[in-house]
Amino acid sequence: MFLAASLIVFVVYFVNVALGAFAASAFLGDVGEMLVLFAASILFVVAILQKEADRNNKNGS
Repeated sequence: MFLAASLIVFVVYFVNVALGAFAASAFLGDVGEMLVLFAASILFVVAILQKEADRNNKNGS
């Protein structure tokens, strides 16, 4: 779930950057881009930590 959310938020960031580069119509400013990229990073880290915890629970460690 968190991995999919991270991907969705990163796609929003990428679309914003692509629109800004090719169509000059970005919908997020500098701070907005930073916050979206930060959110994608946090969601990705949470997803990886959850997968690691699940793996450790399966192994009995």
